[in-house]
Amino acid sequence: MEKTLYTLIVHSENIAGLLNQITAVFTRRQINIESLNVSASSIPGVHKYTITVWTDAETIEKVVKQIEKKIDVLQAHYFTDDEIYQHEIALYKVSTPEFQSNPLASKIVRRHSARIVEVNPTFCIVEKNGMSEEITALYEELRTQNCVLQFVRSGRVAITTSCFERVNEYLDMREEKYKRQKEEENE
Repeated sequence: MEKTLYTLIVHSENIAGLLNQITAVFTRRQINIESLNVSASSIPGVHKYTITVWTDAETIEKVVKQIEKKIDVLQAHYFTDDEIYQHEIALYKVSTPEFQSNPLASKIVRRHSARIVEVNPTFCIVEKNGMSEEITALYEELRTQNCVLQFVRSGRVAITTSCFERVNEYLDMREEKYKRQKEEENE
């Protein structure tokens, strides 16, 4: 089967140990997680997991269903790259002497719309945010200049391209159901 890069967006309550439960779903299926980002969402008390994996459509559907069965997970959805807007950030530590003695290295940084955020006699730190391919391309070009001392990149952060977030609808429906139950109990 053909593998595609999928981005899973999981909304959950902020419960200790849930990350372990979610990653175990991938481990059991022998699926390697390419990137993982966990942060608070725009909804108070709700966290957002953004996970990227290479797999096929049938497998990703099964994985999402398994994740949604976790008691503290509110919702899980998967997307292809054309259904989301995604970004990463990367930091490149480069040797200041090598960087300064090579004018091409500075041109590469400018051409990639990266910025230098720290300079000292030993190293400079270059910051780049953008699409995964852009971050990799800058790294590859700087590496050819023999000036890279360290490189680190974040996991993907993503939002859907639809006008609404599905978890908001789910929470609204859940709240409405709760209100109806309370009204029925009070009658």
